[in-house]
Amino acid sequence: MTHTVAFTNIGQLVTNNEQLGEGMLGVIENAGLVAVDGAVTWVGDSKDVASHSDVAAVDMHGRVVIPGFVDSHSHIMFAGDRSQEFAARMAGIPYSAGGIKTTVNATRAASDDELRQNAARLIAEMRESGTTTVEIKSGYGLDVANETRSLRIAREFTQDTTFLGAHVVPAEFSNAPDDYVDLVCEAMLDECVPYSTWIDVFCDTGAFTTEHTRRILTAGMARGLKPRIHLNQLTQGDGIAMAVELDCASADHLTYLSDDDIATLASSNTVAGLVPGAEFSTRAPHYPRARDLIDAGVSVALSPDCNPGSSYTTNMPFCIALAVREMHMTVDEAVFAATHGGAQALRRTDVGHLRIGAQADFVVLDAPHYIHLAYRPGVPLVHSTWQHARMTFTKGDRA
Repeated sequence: MTHTVAFTNIGQLVTNNEQLGEGMLGVIENAGLVAVDGAVTWVGDSKDVASHSDVAAVDMHGRVVIPGFVDSHSHIMFAGDRSQEFAARMAGIPYSAGGIKTTVNATRAASDDELRQNAARLIAEMRESGTTTVEIKSGYGLDVANETRSLRIAREFTQDTTFLGAHVVPAEFSNAPDDYVDLVCEAMLDECVPYSTWIDVFCDTGAFTTEHTRRILTAGMARGLKPRIHLNQLTQGDGIAMAVELDCASADHLTYLSDDDIATLASSNTVAGLVPGAEFSTRAPHYPRARDLIDAGVSVALSPDCNPGSSYTTNMPFCIALAVREMHMTVDEAVFAATHGGAQALRRTDVGHLRIGAQADFVVLDAPHYIHLAYRPGVPLVHSTWQHARMTFTKGDRA
């Protein structure tokens, strides 16, 4: 049976299509939207909804509607808590990749249900703050059995699952990193590929070298996985050229970037995945050079980078506010990066916008303008979240 939903009296509709409305966000004032079987079939003036649908319309009472946020970088398959590490860091101890091993121990000790319940809890938080699409990485198992089960459970929540067996070298291989790379490229990949869409590597000080990263990404690509990469979070590295050469969908973190790095990204299809929550939560010396990236023509995505160590937040509006305040992005650029940019980082064309044919995934804001996402930081502005034109969250109650 066909499922049709019509929406009227949308005060402001962000479509992310300049051909449908004003500016880079394609804004339509006093708008309407119709969805059939979970896909957008029409957008336009609210008064014209009746001519495009014969069902009773849902009155949005002048609220703002934007595309659902697309979180292209999350690490929610974990167990345990690292709040003491955070407190120590705020007291002056610098962040390093070594803390990941604490989470590895807790994750290995957790049951499947514990991992599943924790992931479900965090995804519910994401829905409350407007995220409708999420990528989920492994990376806290770091052995064949635990990486495989992490991805198997992650697949229950999303098709955008990422094999991150190369997060750090686990303690048992600390004196034999080459042997661990062998394991990742062979037995671990063999078991994890059926549950993975993407492959990722943490290429940075304390994690993996550029040479190791190339070998691991190439091995995953040979098995049909699509590449993405973490790099330049802790130091200025030499991996950007490799990321572009391998056509990584995104190069994420990028706290440290040279002018040459920016020029290389600008000539590529690789999205700069910026995660300002990590700089905030690690008290990094500076934020990524978002302004320079955008001015050079690089596509940018925003993500909370939810993980238990360096950015324990699921809240995309918080990251929009950080991007505007700390990375000198305009509000329009930040909203676009949190929606369309995330979709680009996942190479998805069906989400991140509300053009005809898109999934009817959107967020309703209790605000007169989308600028309030940055203007009112920390305020829960999400009235409701919709996926495939069905409500999955409404304020104060999970649908």
